Amino acid sequence: MGKIFQGTGVALVTPFHKQGNVDFTALGRIVENIISSGVNYLVCLGTTSEAACLNQQEKLAVLDYVIETANGRLPIVVGLGGNNTMELVDRINHFNFDGIDGVLSVAPYYNKPQQKGIYQHYKAISESSPKPILLYNVPGRTASNISAETCLQLAEECKNIVGVKEASGNFSQCMEIIRNKPSNFQVLSGEDALVVPLMSLGMTGVISVTANAYPKEVSEMVNLCLKGDYKKAKDLHYKLLPFSNAIFEEGNPSGVKAALEIMGYCQNHLRLPLIKTTKPLYNKLQSIIEELK
Repeated sequence: MGKIFQGTGVALVTPFHKQGNVDFTALGRIVENIISSGVNYLVCLGTTSEAACLNQQEKLAVLDYVIETANGRLPIVVGLGGNNTMELVDRINHFNFDGIDGVLSVAPYYNKPQQKGIYQHYKAISESSPKPILLYNVPGRTASNISAETCLQLAEECKNIVGVKEASGNFSQCMEIIRNKPSNFQVLSGEDALVVPLMSLGMTGVISVTANAYPKEVSEMVNLCLKGDYKKAKDLHYKLLPFSNAIFEEGNPSGVKAALEIMGYCQNHLRLPLIKTTKPLYNKLQSIIEELK
């Protein structure tokens, strides 16, 4: 069940018009380019989508559009997370999962729960979800780390929890999960700049922001790692590294949206409280993209 999440998943942006409404035409361009570039699945309504700044009607419209555009060509994962377990379970119980292949659920944020609370939160989600679940550990955003022990307990006890997007940057924690996980449990990088080193330790893929702009290159790099060809993968890693570092300098998705505008895919508009990159970073991205040509 978890094997469809090996390889490269792309955390999709949500393009906006200047007026602030969703630019579905640009979204279609981005999705079509990604699909034609050999990635393995799409992640809709994750952090990179600015889902926190979309209302419920917009979220559903974006999700429906991505499902319609993909038209069964790639699996689709939807972001469904929150820090109110009862409300989230109710949302899952009433959610239309047609066309959806998996759920990416971020660790409960702001509340700063204990590990037992995190475990019970995900156990409740597991019991409600009709689709396989990927945990999403990103302590830099949530202020709550899913410990290796909690992750492994969920992997063992909840059969529809099939993987984790690990964005803690904690190599010791990642290695403990990789070393002790069930064989069919996927450990995926949530850090674009660490994909090759983490896959060399046993991760099986990435959910990538960089791949909005360079899906072919990221996919090729990940596939090389899966084949054990780390020499060629390392070359691609160092080629993409300046870009992957730069797009996060002033926050995500500010950097990647600037890059996508430079590359002609969408306009560079975000919703408050997020704002555009500074001019120096925009110029830096232009230089990096020119070099990557």
